[in-house]
Amino acid sequence: MAEMRGQVAAVLGPTNTGKTHYAIERMLARRSGVIGLPLRLLAREVYDRIVALRGPSVVALITGEERIVPARAQYWVATVEAMPMDIAADFLAIDEVQLCADPERGHVFTERLLRARGAQETLFLGSDTMKGAINALVPKVSFLRRERFSALSYTGSRKISRMPARSAIVGFSADNVYAIAELLRRQKGGAAVVLGALSPRTRNAQVDLYQNGDVDHLVATDAIGMGLNLDIDHVAFSATSKFDGRRMRRLMPNELAQIAGRAGRYMNAGSFGVTGEAGPFLPEVVEAIENHRFTPIRRLQWRNDRLEFGTTASLMASLETGSDNEWLIRSREADDQIALKALSERTDIADRVTSARDVRLLWDICQVPDFRNISSGEHAGLLARLFEFLQDQGHVPDDWLAAQIARIDRSDGDIDTLSKRLAFIRTWTYVSQRKTWVEDPDHWQNETRAVEDRLSDALHERLTQRFVDRRTSVLMRRLKQKESLVADVNDKGEVSVEGQHVGRLIGFRFQQDANATPDEAKTLRAAGLAALKPEFSLRSDRFYNAPDTEIDFTEQGGLMWGENAVGKLVKGADALSPGIEVFVDEEAGPDVADKVRRRLGHFIERRIGALFEPLLALKKDEAISGLARGVAFRLIEEFGILDRAGIAADVKALDQESRGLLRKHGVRFGQYTLFQQAMLKPAPTRLRLVLWSLFNGFDDFPEAPPPGLVTVPGLAGMPEGYFEKAGYRLAGARAIRIDMLERLADLTRAKDGRAGFEATADMLSITGMTLEQFADLMQGLGYKAEAGEREKVREAAAAAPADAPEAGEAGTGVEDDKAPSEGEPAADAPVAEPAADATPALPETEIFYIFTWAPKRSAQPPRRDRAEGKPKPGRERGPKKPGRAPRGKKPEADAARVHTARPPKQEKPIDPDNPFAALLALKGKS
Repeated sequence: MAEMRGQVAAVLGPTNTGKTHYAIERMLARRSGVIGLPLRLLAREVYDRIVALRGPSVVALITGEERIVPARAQYWVATVEAMPMDIAADFLAIDEVQLCADPERGHVFTERLLRARGAQETLFLGSDTMKGAINALVPKVSFLRRERFSALSYTGSRKISRMPARSAIVGFSADNVYAIAELLRRQKGGAAVVLGALSPRTRNAQVDLYQNGDVDHLVATDAIGMGLNLDIDHVAFSATSKFDGRRMRRLMPNELAQIAGRAGRYMNAGSFGVTGEAGPFLPEVVEAIENHRFTPIRRLQWRNDRLEFGTTASLMASLETGSDNEWLIRSREADDQIALKALSERTDIADRVTSARDVRLLWDICQVPDFRNISSGEHAGLLARLFEFLQDQGHVPDDWLAAQIARIDRSDGDIDTLSKRLAFIRTWTYVSQRKTWVEDPDHWQNETRAVEDRLSDALHERLTQRFVDRRTSVLMRRLKQKESLVADVNDKGEVSVEGQHVGRLIGFRFQQDANATPDEAKTLRAAGLAALKPEFSLRSDRFYNAPDTEIDFTEQGGLMWGENAVGKLVKGADALSPGIEVFVDEEAGPDVADKVRRRLGHFIERRIGALFEPLLALKKDEAISGLARGVAFRLIEEFGILDRAGIAADVKALDQESRGLLRKHGVRFGQYTLFQQAMLKPAPTRLRLVLWSLFNGFDDFPEAPPPGLVTVPGLAGMPEGYFEKAGYRLAGARAIRIDMLERLADLTRAKDGRAGFEATADMLSITGMTLEQFADLMQGLGYKAEAGEREKVREAAAAAPADAPEAGEAGTGVEDDKAPSEGEPAADAPVAEPAADATPALPETEIFYIFTWAPKRSAQPPRRDRAEGKPKPGRERGPKKPGRAPRGKKPEADAARVHTARPPKQEKPIDPDNPFAALLALKGKS
């Protein structure tokens, strides 16, 4: 037992009695002091509190993996295992002294209880269950009873989904903790996670999430039972058994009370209960926890601290020595003792241990904790390597240590990967804290601490990403508080509420974040719409006052405000008066919807009035009557483009005055189509197709061809009437624009359609087609196209005088009036004979087509009325017969058709004055 120095007191009582706070006050009242705490996390918390009070220059922190010791340190905060025992501090305290009964660490607490003393004052803090043991083992000790500040009551079982805010749910494995946190994320917006294996930096960051209100729930292991002071109202146990390192066992009532007591901080009442698969507490357990009455501790774990270092055998024997004190029971083999046995059985190590110094070094190395929780064999291998380095070189080589640290200095990976790396770095942090083990302790302490900080930050980030939905948590809390939410909408339409992205505002419809889970979706929509109510009203005002240039319609009938869809056109009473369906969320209110509808109505009315002005003027002209009125009505029905064949009789019956009234409105009487030229422009065409598709009830509206094209492909599957409404007429494989078709008709009228004619350059230029494409077009218009082949007329020959000899006749290949140039043979010079086997050049040929009018029997010849030309006054003629030339004129013969590609039959010479003789001869041969 330690020699008595100063007063010794035991401050005992349940949780939430302020024992630790009392000890800190007593220590700071002295000039120096040491306080031993059960967890590294708690040690860091107490260290930060004292630093806040006295400054970092006088406060030291010592744990297995962390050592902060300023030069003028007065107050030492440490884990119980790392407490400095060689300083004569005025004050000394041991917290959670009931851990003397813990099977794993109890012997360390017992040793401090028996031997650690302050020069002026010593305090032992813990549960009432330790009173008998302390009284028996510590002479002249005084006791101070502390009562709990608040009541603690049992509330039974409760589902996790119904867990109240400010609750802590306790699990006893990392997997269990993660599973519960995942469930809370989906249902409650997330949870903070606290495990004993977390670094202080990660643990503090997670606790801040909870303490700051970012999340309302905490999921933790029993680490929270060891003095961690959090604002918890309710503690729920997801299990009542845990693995203690050797076996699964049920928690004792006093252990349950230690955890449950975290609920109800200071004067606030707390509650505890069970959840998940945990069964309800027995009544006697509930009574014990609520009234803080537990079975006193009768045995303390103890291990002999007077060790023999002569040999490894004597060291192990001294460790196994028992005590004759009835209060002390020899503890089971601890990790360091297991490691010692494993190393002593290795021949490579046994051969090296030849002195007491070697034994002491080996025992020091065995104190390295197995932070990685690997097999005892692997851990022993690492310790053996360290022993070899320290025995041979006196320190761990820098390059080897650097390599070990570099392997784990990575911030990628998931939660499990980062947790393992943190466990690994704790080993090297512990090694760097042993000043005699490395050459530059300060460097390696800083290095390992930096790596731990990076890994801790990365782990906190992964934990938060996985288990905390910040936006759902924040929004749920604000909605419950019924506070007014304010939405912020940026220029991209992204909506943020309370700084959390919730979705986008597209026009007057809220679109929640597509990445939200189904559990989040309801909260995001509720928060977004609640916050957007003022924005809907302001936006509708801006929209109502926006110029028409900001609004447009799409080729599918959509109505756009900028890039946002705000409505669509629907079928109305007539084709030129479409209805409007607005895209406005119901939550925006009927006033907003009505304002948007009226603004869109104004827009589409003005757009139709502007683009269809010729058509609407025709509709309103009351001077047009009779048969002309009927033609105008049909033209209006067909949006300004009407197939002439459908109303041929009516058009024929129109007198000149009626035609003049229609022409005043830009109506053209084409050979194929009646149309208004202004209605063929791209903008009216685009609107015409939308209104036509809308009135016909199409699900998918066909789009207008690109502007400026004379012909377009005659795509299959287009609805009947599409090409006409697009301003084209389908002819063969392509469709030709109707105004260009009328120009083509003007050219073909000058040709003899009965005798046949060839395509001229003007015809091809108008259509922009190749000869083969033009032939297909003409066949689509009712013509017959017959192909022929002939010798191509050379330009030189065509340009020569009529009496000039053909090439080769003179034998010189040179004109008579042209003198031979230098190096050329004279006209009378002998010409070399061609080689006997030389192949004569084949004449170059070309394909041509003859077009003749060949309509179907039921079809009427597409000829323009004579009245469309310059009729004589008071006289109107019917349509000309197809192919007939005007009186007094003969069909013109094309000079290019004089030379034919086929030789005439010998028995019947070809008439050189007939331009079609070559084609007739070709047909005769076939």
